[in-house]
This record gives sequence, structure tokens and C-alpha cells, in this order.
Amino acid sequence: MSKSLQGQLLVASPRLTDPNFYHSIVLILQHDEDGALGLVLNRPLKATMDQIWKQVGEAPHLNDVPLYCGGPCEGALIVLHQRPDASQGKVLSQVYFSTTAESVYKLVDEHTAPLLFFAGSSGWSPGQLEAELRAAAWLTLPATSENIFSPAADPWLSLHRLIAQQRIAPQLKPQAIPDDPRWN
Repeated sequence: MSKSLQGQLLVASPRLTDPNFYHSIVLILQHDEDGALGLVLNRPLKATMDQIWKQVGEAPHLNDVPLYCGGPCEGALIVLHQRPDASQGKVLSQVYFSTTAESVYKLVDEHTAPLLFFAGSSGWSPGQLEAELRAAAWLTLPATSENIFSPAADPWLSLHRLIAQQRIAPQLKPQAIPDDPRWN
């Protein structure tokens, strides 16, 4: 394994046709010699957290809070948030994750915002993610709390444009690059 991709966004290449990851944006939570763990950020499910929570208790302040499909791997509910005191791990500055019931209840009971809830996750065995990167299945970009908690209307397209600007601009040495190429 070369460099850890923890805290990076994987932006699916247009040629990635796997239905689990087509046009996906994945935040890498952990990456080491044992593999990688991530969450798909742009796959909301039809169910909301309010609907799910009512099965185990009352949480009226979760009305219309979306539940996301974090990926095809089953597992505990994972919450992304900005509270280091209620986390099981730090992803990057101001972004943490929690998986224990105690932490999730604390975040919900204290009306912590922002919160992103994920059912399932995305996992890669040792070397698998590196092979997918060599095959150009993914583009990478450092994550920020803004593009996690306040994404653009079409985050996949927006991040592709940002990556293109960052990779092409140094070669062209332009004075200004418009957000939309039609503005040229």
C-alpha cells in the first residue's frame, strides 16, 4: 500500500458501470494495509431516519432526515458528524464517524447538526482499491466538510468539473478558468 486515502473522496469515473457505484461519490473513512472502508455520499434511500427510528423509539426531531445507502456491505448504522466527543474515528478535520448505539443516541438526543446517516458501507480488500485506481475507475479529491455536509445540486458532476479544473489548469496556465466551459 502506498499512501492512505483516508479523508479522500472517490469520484466514480464515467466508465464505472457497476450499479453499486455508478456516478457515486465515496468518502474514505479508513484505509490501511488491511483494506479500505468508505461511504457512498450521494445515494439517498426512500426511507427517512424518522421512519426508521420509530421502529426503535421516538425521535420527532429527525423528520425528513434522509438515510443514505453507504454501499453494498452490510453493517451497523454509521453516522457522519462534527463532534469529536461522540466519535469512533476521525476522517478529516471537522468530520467524524460513529457506529455505536450510545454515540448515535447522544448525537440525536443533543440535536447535533449536521448529521448524515448511512445504512451499509463500501469495503475493499487489501490492494483492491489500489487496483481500481490504476484501472482509472475512480478519480480522487481531498474531502472537505463542505462537500460532505453541503454538497452541490449535482455533486458528481460538480466534483468532476472541479477535478478537471485542478488537473488541467496547471498545464494551460490560464489567467482565469470559468466554472462552466460555455462561458469561454
